[in-house]
Amino acid sequence: MRRINNPFAGQDGYNCFGCSPHNPYGLRMVFYETEEAIVSEWIFEPNYAGYKDVLHGGIQATLMDEIASWYVFVKMKTGGVTSSLQVKYHRPVQGIGQTLRLEARLKEKHHRLATFVVNLFNAAQELCSEAEVTYYVLPEEIARKKLAFPSPDAF
Repeated sequence: MRRINNPFAGQDGYNCFGCSPHNPYGLRMVFYETEEAIVSEWIFEPNYAGYKDVLHGGIQATLMDEIASWYVFVKMKTGGVTSSLQVKYHRPVQGIGQTLRLEARLKEKHHRLATFVVNLFNAAQELCSEAEVTYYVLPEEIARKKLAFPSPDAF
């Protein structure tokens, strides 16, 4: 498993809620690449709880959307925007301080639409939620102009 470099971190004005290491309120996600997936391990901190000791469902959705975008960056070598996000919550994510694992895999690609399956597991490796995330994938030259997408080698 290879740790993915975050080339956006040095860009002026970069403050992504999902992946900026400098956003004090953000999720500060870090990503890894395997042969067929993008993986993230993320620690559930108290500011992301909904009910006492339960990870907020909106934060779960954000984590799953963010990791899908990194699949587009790293595996598809371009940028894109979320077209749809459907989440199924199977069990509460309980336990502030635990490390969660997320995995994003490509389900299918048709023209410019790429659909991913993202799974979120608790520290006991139980599936807590899953999402089907569809991205509109941009041509690389448009991603460079509109999204400040760096060279694919930067990741």
